[in-house]
Amino acid sequence: MKRKIDLNKPKIKIPFGSNYIKTKEIVHKHNLHTICESGHCPNLAECWGNKTATLMILGNICTRSCKYCSVPTGKPLAPDPNEAEQIAKSIQLMQLKHCVLTSVDRDDLEDLGASFWANVITTIRKTNPHTTLETLIPDFDGRTDLLDIIINVKPEVVSHNLETVERLTPNIRSRAKYKTSLKTLRYLAQKGITTKTGIMLGLGETKEEVLKLMDDVLAVNCRIITIGQYLQPSVDNIPVQRFISEEEFEFYKQKGIEKGFKFVESGSLIRSSYHAEKHV
Repeated sequence: MKRKIDLNKPKIKIPFGSNYIKTKEIVHKHNLHTICESGHCPNLAECWGNKTATLMILGNICTRSCKYCSVPTGKPLAPDPNEAEQIAKSIQLMQLKHCVLTSVDRDDLEDLGASFWANVITTIRKTNPHTTLETLIPDFDGRTDLLDIIINVKPEVVSHNLETVERLTPNIRSRAKYKTSLKTLRYLAQKGITTKTGIMLGLGETKEEVLKLMDDVLAVNCRIITIGQYLQPSVDNIPVQRFISEEEFEFYKQKGIEKGFKFVESGSLIRSSYHAEKHV
């Protein structure tokens, strides 16, 4: 029996080129964790080929077990005291003009990793004063005292992903809550921070639910959104319910602009850090 081919399934580019090889060497030589590799990002070839990478701090083991994510879950190691310096030096070697930082969730730490985040950002700025930063942060359980730690070091953009629509959130995300994520984005925006969020399609959401999510995001004064296709990273993750057509992605992009978003990145291979430099 022949396997049916879904023509809407996005095609991932094969890594190649000297820039890709150099970026890969720097990442591995300095023992850096990247969401590009841990998250099996389909844009790894393009981004590393353009000397960009999304660096992941606080290790490579997450305390949460979201059903869409391929990052290992379990008991993490203690934070590496040398990680900030390693990352700052690597950014310098890669000559990045813009850098995206993200992290695993560290619910095992008293401040959920917020002070470590601030130290990494401060260290990067000392070594790379002209590099702009986007921080793709956890929700920190919506705690404003922890969000203030991030706000005080003034990243150019703070991103926090809703990941999916409200109805699917309890089944898809292990601890995070839809309303907590909105609360997090609202507080950041109220403090004058440029905020951003991202979602995945193909998990069983309806078109009406996606449009409602857009309205919810705009209501907390977040004006940047990325919309991409969920791709099942392993057999242990939740399966794809549907591959979205590029026409439908374009529909969401146009609707988002009409509704008032400043930037809408919408397409099958779009991920939250894709073309992030445009969002500063």
